[in-house]
Amino acid sequence: MEQVESILGGMQGNPLNGLRAVDQRWSQWRKNPNVPPLMVASVAENCQDYDCDVVVCGGTLGILLAAALQRQGWRVVVLERGALRGRDQEWNISRSELNVLVEMELLTPQELRDVIYTEYNPARVQFHGGEPLWVENILNIGVSPKALLQTMKEKFLTWGGKIFENNACTAIRICDGGAIAETEKLKLKTRLILDGMGHFSPIAQQARQGKKPDGICLVVGSCAQGYTKNSSGDLIYTFTPIRNQCQYFWEAFPAKDGRTTYLFTYLDAHPDRFSLEFLLAEYLKLLPEYQQVDLESLDFQRFLFGFFPSYCQSPVHYPWARILPIGDSSGAQSPVSFGGFGSMLRHLQRLTTGIHEALQQDCCDRRSLAQLQPYQPNLSVTWLFQKSMSVGVKETCPPDQINDLMNAVFAVMADLGDDVLYPFLQDVVQFQGLAKTLPRVNFTTVLPLLPKLGVGALADWLRHYLSLGLYSSGYHLGKKLFPAPDNYRLRRSLEALKYGSGNDFEKDFQTED
Repeated sequence: MEQVESILGGMQGNPLNGLRAVDQRWSQWRKNPNVPPLMVASVAENCQDYDCDVVVCGGTLGILLAAALQRQGWRVVVLERGALRGRDQEWNISRSELNVLVEMELLTPQELRDVIYTEYNPARVQFHGGEPLWVENILNIGVSPKALLQTMKEKFLTWGGKIFENNACTAIRICDGGAIAETEKLKLKTRLILDGMGHFSPIAQQARQGKKPDGICLVVGSCAQGYTKNSSGDLIYTFTPIRNQCQYFWEAFPAKDGRTTYLFTYLDAHPDRFSLEFLLAEYLKLLPEYQQVDLESLDFQRFLFGFFPSYCQSPVHYPWARILPIGDSSGAQSPVSFGGFGSMLRHLQRLTTGIHEALQQDCCDRRSLAQLQPYQPNLSVTWLFQKSMSVGVKETCPPDQINDLMNAVFAVMADLGDDVLYPFLQDVVQFQGLAKTLPRVNFTTVLPLLPKLGVGALADWLRHYLSLGLYSSGYHLGKKLFPAPDNYRLRRSLEALKYGSGNDFEKDFQTED
């Protein structure tokens, strides 16, 4: 790992220290039992003398929902542990998902254009030993998190919202008629608290009682200048067999500062799993072959690294009234893509409407809030896909087992057409597409996976698959029976059917003129 030390150690800001800090956390998650924090408690106290209506803990993605609620007239406060600003690295998204910000009038069309730094087409999907599949208008928009968050922050403040930076929420007290959010400097009485503190939220960890994650995605990457070809991207790409008990997947996107490339892999949190520093060494070793470029010719602008935990029991339901998880805290993102920004945009309108009505009708009890993060069978079925793309520490399997499976599945979806392929590439699994795809996948490719997956995982998947079919039928029936529902719980149930079946998906074939 000398190459990692020499390259990162010589860069401004010394990202090597940041890498090793994240690695230390990853090591703790692998090797030590999680002791859940005790951040939330119930107290016998009346707190109806509210300082605000909503407190949002964590502003990186929370500012989007905070601004939407503030715009509707609620008094919203954002607590952020540091400065509320986005990172330099762009978020890649599809325009059809991004347009919700204009539809909800959070941004003007011009403001949206101003935060888009890159746009490209086409993107490649290819696996070792297979043919490339080229697609357009999927994750082809590069949004500047720094510009987006700055714009949203200014608009939120203009609309009357309040932001307390360098004020991490340290304790929450659930009391009669409300909740109290505390920092080292503040104590706010509110009607509702939104937990937007991400994958490692102490509230989510307490709710999950320290449970070890069921899956992990390790990611390393960089943005660099010096690539001779930078007009297309890779959504998912492999060029090696299983290596170090992992299948390596790659992504690449044109960026304002050069070209961003990622290496990611799916695994569990077994104590013997390798470190992020090791994976970054693998990245630097394989990057020249992947991008057909000499490492010495690249001018690295920044490096990226992290690990993302996921749980089968997601979205998580908090056991308390007055607290709702949002974004990555909720686990509502796909266990395959871990796309927190895309997931937030997908659910932004639904959450804004639901929270607005919950506050209007005082439906802030535990059961009512749970309806805002409902079971989504179209996400739960993807757990089997994630498991099929990972390899156990002691497992022995053919080196191209995962590549062969991916080639077989994507060949079928490509043959079935865009109506099947495009939703899947945007983390939306639909019953009709799945029902068309599965019978056509060569059974000899799937058969070796069955012992590895196990009876329990297959039985769980079948339950989610059947639920997906029921949700799809239920959504269409519900639209006919209840075209204009006037009840909070009924509206939430119909939304659960819509989003849980993937019927919220809208494909946009057009790019902006």
